[in-house]
Amino acid sequence: MNAIHWPQGYIPGFSDNFASNEMIITGISVAALWDKLIDTAAWPGYYSNASDIQFHDGSGPYLTEGARFRFTTFGFVVESEVNEFVAPEIGGAARIAWHGWCGEGDSRLDVHHAWLIEALPGGRVRLLTQETQNGKPAVELANARPNPMINGHQQWLDGMIAAARA
Repeated sequence: MNAIHWPQGYIPGFSDNFASNEMIITGISVAALWDKLIDTAAWPGYYSNASDIQFHDGSGPYLTEGARFRFTTFGFVVESEVNEFVAPEIGGAARIAWHGWCGEGDSRLDVHHAWLIEALPGGRVRLLTQETQNGKPAVELANARPNPMINGHQQWLDGMIAAARA
């Protein structure tokens, strides 16, 4: 199976926080999941932890390579820029990732949030999201129990799958 491409400074184990959520499912296509993921206007309808989504240049709501957008999640207003965008293709994994940041000084949070969607043998689809974070807020999130990142991202996967099936 494929893996996330990690930029320097955001490699799991060397960052302040890491969250990984994965599901392997049947009865849904890579394309259907991809369509729900890149359409930010759909996010609030299936994931209550994403709101106030705005694109800097007035484009959107679809994510593209280099797109700059902002959204509210986990109580943070996160500025984001898509730095990996590989649409689904036969025999390859669909990939999207963005760098997100907010705050300054001790409240600064920097993240790399990546997604991978790939077809597996037997009509299965693998949906993986992983995020690394750096900064004092990331340390606090890493130590919180229950883990808000793991639980929040699981809600995102569950909601995306349900929306894609609808």
